[in-house]
Amino acid sequence: MIRYPNIKIAKGKTTFIHGPSGCGKSTLLKLINGTTSPDSGEIFYKGNNIENIDTIDLRREILLVAQSVFLFTGTIEENFKKYYEYRDRDLPTKETMEKFLKICSAEFPLETRCETMSGGERQRVYIAIFLSFMPDVLMLDEPTSALDNTSSDIMMSNIKNFTNDNEMTTIVVSHYLTLAEKYGDEIIALERSKP
Repeated sequence: MIRYPNIKIAKGKTTFIHGPSGCGKSTLLKLINGTTSPDSGEIFYKGNNIENIDTIDLRREILLVAQSVFLFTGTIEENFKKYYEYRDRDLPTKETMEKFLKICSAEFPLETRCETMSGGERQRVYIAIFLSFMPDVLMLDEPTSALDNTSSDIMMSNIKNFTNDNEMTTIVVSHYLTLAEKYGDEIIALERSKP
């Protein structure tokens, strides 16, 4: 069983969740957007218990970008199209797609086939697609796990600047404390629950 302290996430800020493996960092993100239900306790969003919010509406506003990257076979543009169709949203312009790819340090031609890309390149494209949905709350689970230090720094700096400019609340799970200290407005440190 994982026990969490009382946690408050600041609106419009970047909050990092840090802690050892197995302490429940990823589970906390799933609880926040309703993917998983708590055994006890309550989670509130905009003053409302998330149990009383329609799940689809909640996940439109609180978007979780999982650590496991899933891109369809095909081009970057085709992947944007598939994710936008799935969410019943109008496809953004090519210029908008390119803008979000640039924010995530994924400046590849839209006709680039995703299956030819490295793990780190795919991760950046995946994050760019989800960031382009402009959620109220963006949750990133280990967004730099497949990136080197330089790429991690550039991408996190760009995302931090973009989300700050757009008053987007960002929650980042990372086991890199240096990244959390550099880009987090707040850091929540979790520990493994004692039996």
